[in-house]
Amino acid sequence: MTKRDYYEVLSLGKSAGTDEIKKAYRKLALQYHPDRNKGDKEAEEKFKEAAEAYEVLSDGEKRKVYDRFGHAGLQQQGFTGFRNFDDIFSSFGDVFEEFFGFGGNRSNRVRKGPDLRMDLSIDFLEAAFGKETEFEVSKHEPCEACHGLGTKGGAQPSVCSTCGGRGQVTRSQGFFSISTTCPTCQGGGTVVTDPCEKCGGVGRVLISKKLSLKIPPGVESGSRLRLNGEGEPGDFGAPSGDLYVYLNVRPHEIFKREGDDVVVLTPIGFATATLGGEVEVPTLEGTEKIQIPKATQAGQNFRIPGKGIPHLRGRGRGDLISVVYIQTPKDINQEQEELLRRLAEIEGERVTVKKKGFFSRKK
Repeated sequence: MTKRDYYEVLSLGKSAGTDEIKKAYRKLALQYHPDRNKGDKEAEEKFKEAAEAYEVLSDGEKRKVYDRFGHAGLQQQGFTGFRNFDDIFSSFGDVFEEFFGFGGNRSNRVRKGPDLRMDLSIDFLEAAFGKETEFEVSKHEPCEACHGLGTKGGAQPSVCSTCGGRGQVTRSQGFFSISTTCPTCQGGGTVVTDPCEKCGGVGRVLISKKLSLKIPPGVESGSRLRLNGEGEPGDFGAPSGDLYVYLNVRPHEIFKREGDDVVVLTPIGFATATLGGEVEVPTLEGTEKIQIPKATQAGQNFRIPGKGIPHLRGRGRGDLISVVYIQTPKDINQEQEELLRRLAEIEGERVTVKKKGFFSRKK
């Protein structure tokens, strides 16, 4: 299904400020909040849609990407929206507290699972042009037998009798009251009295899962990609955390990256450097011919526009920069040597005296 424009969802213009965005979201959240529309599927979808729009437009970086590239740009950055209500309340608990004066109880009980990190090495050209890759990761998944609740048959956990479901206990000491995490439920507010036989009551099992990752063109070492919901599951059915993939780009044997430009060393002969000529330069996609002018010096740069790295957060590409150096031949024939000696004589250079052979010395 095609997603609606986020500005349209919140009934805003593209120049809307932070306060306008928050005000528009508050209005829709009040109207379609699940506690006010129990069992209304259409209201649920509108509530999720408004939360997704607010998540993007209230974030400066995400909003820049969306304004420029739309929904496709956000997907390349790893943003896929919210999966369920718990995911929304986990992200916006403080916002609902501000809007409605409630939300804390829900967010306290629904704690998103821990995030995971994975390091992935890719080749230089894969980083330049992007690729889709598959890999395996060891992680926990919600137990199928108990649906992640940790209870036998998937029954709802019991309310903790120590804290009454609050997750905290309060003790009075003189004039002071001190609240601490409940020692019985560890802050969850519920306890498992009849644990699931498959997972032992923890609500999750360790598996090896194959995941697919789309690497966008232009990434570099240190780039971070996010897979929503592929982290560790939360306790007792809470939403899972995210998996963050950190990229390491292996160096190339001839290309070097400088920003979005690519630098390559190009050898040229002495005659070409002096008289000028045409040489072939290796690029990321083959070779290109460039003209070398007369009297070219070693270290001189020649730029080929649009043959560098694609811009990660924009259209177009960097340039390829060819740095020339004078290649000295390792072996020359007699004719070449005589010509070079004649040139050295004309220019007044002192070169190594030519050694005479045995028979020449005898004569």
